Formats: sequence, structure tokens, C-alpha cells
Amino acid sequence: MVLTEGSVELHAEKSHDILILHVKGRLDALSSPKAEKIVFDWINEGNLKLLLNFSQVEYLSSAGMRMLLSTSKKLKASKGKLVLCAVTSNVMDVLKMSGFDRVLDIAKSQEEGVFHF
Repeated sequence: MVLTEGSVELHAEKSHDILILHVKGRLDALSSPKAEKIVFDWINEGNLKLLLNFSQVEYLSSAGMRMLLSTSKKLKASKGKLVLCAVTSNVMDVLKMSGFDRVLDIAKSQEEGVFHF
């Protein structure tokens, strides 16, 4: 399934009980609220293991970081888990500067991310 919301595209695939979302583009003030709604809909459908592949994310704003934090909190409240993987270096710099690298579970690759569950 591919969903395009503004400047971000989400491609979903299921691997066993893990929902893998390939995120492409920009998670900014325009796209993040719409992307968050889509992700929350998937969580509400019972997808409690969520792996976000960030290999094609070009830009992450504070709105995108809020989306990641609210997604993580929602999953934890439902006994689920959020893992980010394959984060590009410029997005990783943003996560490190904000301290999110210590709050979120981040894997180097998608394969490694699957093992975090």
C-alpha cells in the first residue's frame, strides 16, 4: 500500500506481525499531521509492532519529531513498540541534536530493526 500525503509517501508491508513503513520525502509541518493520522489508523487496527524505514527521508522538522514521539507513546500505551531504521545521516544529526536518539529505538538497517522486536 502506498499513500502520498503532501511531501511524504508511506509504503506499508507486513513481515510476520511487524508493520514496516517505508517513509519517503519530508516529514514537515504540512505532511506530519496527515502521516500521523495514517499511522494511528494502522495502530488502531492492531498493528502494535511498527518499524519505520527512514532510508529515504530527506528532512525531519520539529513537527516530524512530535509525530515520532506521539507514535511511540501511543504504541507503548498499547504494549507495542516503535523502531526506526536506516536513518539518513542528516536526519540522524537532527535526532541526536534533539536527544531523540536516546528516546527512540533506532537500528542501523531494516534487518537489524526486525530483531529489536
